[in-house]
Amino acid sequence: MTCASYMVLISLLVRSSMAICPPGCLCTVDILSCGSVGLDRFPNPLPFTTSVLDLSHNRITWLAAGSLYGLRRLHTLHMSHNHISLLSPGAFHNISSLRYLDLSSNKLQVVGKHHFQGLVELEVLLLYNNRITRVESNTLVGLSNLRKVYFSLNQLTDFPFFTVRKHSHPNLVTLDLSSNRLFRLPMDDIVLLPVVVQKGLYLQNNSLECDCSIYRLFWHWDQKGYASVRDYKEDYKCLTQGEPPISIHLLRTPYFFENCTVGKIISLLSPKADKVVYKGEQVKLDCTGTLNEEEVSYSWTIPHQENISVLINNGTLRLNQDGSLDILAVQYTDSGVYRCTAVDNIKMVNESREVNLTVLAQRSTEESFNTGYTTLVGCAVTLVLILMYLYLTPCRCACCKPPPPSPETFREDPCTLASIFTAPSTADGLKAKSQADRHVAFLEPLIAGGNGHSKAAFVVEHPIVQWDMENLTVIKDRNDSE
Repeated sequence: MTCASYMVLISLLVRSSMAICPPGCLCTVDILSCGSVGLDRFPNPLPFTTSVLDLSHNRITWLAAGSLYGLRRLHTLHMSHNHISLLSPGAFHNISSLRYLDLSSNKLQVVGKHHFQGLVELEVLLLYNNRITRVESNTLVGLSNLRKVYFSLNQLTDFPFFTVRKHSHPNLVTLDLSSNRLFRLPMDDIVLLPVVVQKGLYLQNNSLECDCSIYRLFWHWDQKGYASVRDYKEDYKCLTQGEPPISIHLLRTPYFFENCTVGKIISLLSPKADKVVYKGEQVKLDCTGTLNEEEVSYSWTIPHQENISVLINNGTLRLNQDGSLDILAVQYTDSGVYRCTAVDNIKMVNESREVNLTVLAQRSTEESFNTGYTTLVGCAVTLVLILMYLYLTPCRCACCKPPPPSPETFREDPCTLASIFTAPSTADGLKAKSQADRHVAFLEPLIAGGNGHSKAAFVVEHPIVQWDMENLTVIKDRNDSE
């Protein structure tokens, strides 16, 4: 490379790193405003200090890959009121700090995961007033910090509600799908949405078909005071069957739905069950409830991101006719909350149940062996101590402190081994008899007698005798005293 080429390269690098304000734009320290300046392409280069970029009200038709490269501080991007119909897969790469993205009032038709992949900090996504006909099922996957999403004023006929769950979008509070072409709603997916999402789910001004499930859903939301229904009650309409279809107010024409039972609860959530298993075992997760009709259909929501249909096809999972789910060889990654939904397609009643699955390490056979061995050793030690207490306990009788030794007392010393196994003397016999005549009784609480006096529940029939150990005479007999 020649010296001139090096100079050109250095010049480009310096120019890209300098805070250059494009012609016709207004620039501050970190804000770049290029709105309504007639741009037909993305300006380049841009100051690397830009954190807020406004390119709205121009004639930009597409966003190429790498257009925002180098703007690592960018957190707000306004691109509304352009002619953008195409987003390159890498259009938003390397700007993971972006939190606010406005692509409203453009000409977008399809949005998918590759459009917003990598925007892990994104909180607000505005896509209203486009020409969107399809939202792919993985469009919002990975955007865990989303708070507000706007798809209103488009041409949507369906939406992947099943991708919005509490564990995947814990911060979502607004989902605007108003003014589209939604004809039917997947009730089994909507009732599984977090309550905070249901409160902020806007479905007014759609082409909904009149039926009891639609009426029952919005009736309950209205009774609970959800803002999504309360603030736009006049805009909730449905189309009757027939030619031509007639549009009626859902919540202003109750006589049309007089045969619909609105007192039933839309979703019945059974208490959460906890299940602990070991790795490699086969696990059965039940979907039991009060709905046992033949028209009941079952669906499961699993904690990981894999498609449940793929896992069933490859033999990892098995869905039974009774709605239960089998995990053939459970792994650590299978831990989490599993949710089953039973839908009565006739009564339009849903019931769900959650199972919190915890997978532990495999059972250890060595542990059970050690436990049995420890128990056996403990029993043996206990037996040895009992034998030692019975046969090796030192003599504790009063004669262990004998008087001065004499040949006679030495011969008759009761503390000797021989005296232990021989018959006692007369005095000793009397002492033993006095001990033998003593009886022990365990008394229960006193029982009130029939005359109001208390009487003992247990009576000792043997007489109690006190002896004078020195004179060997009876001092007191209990029967005499009585």
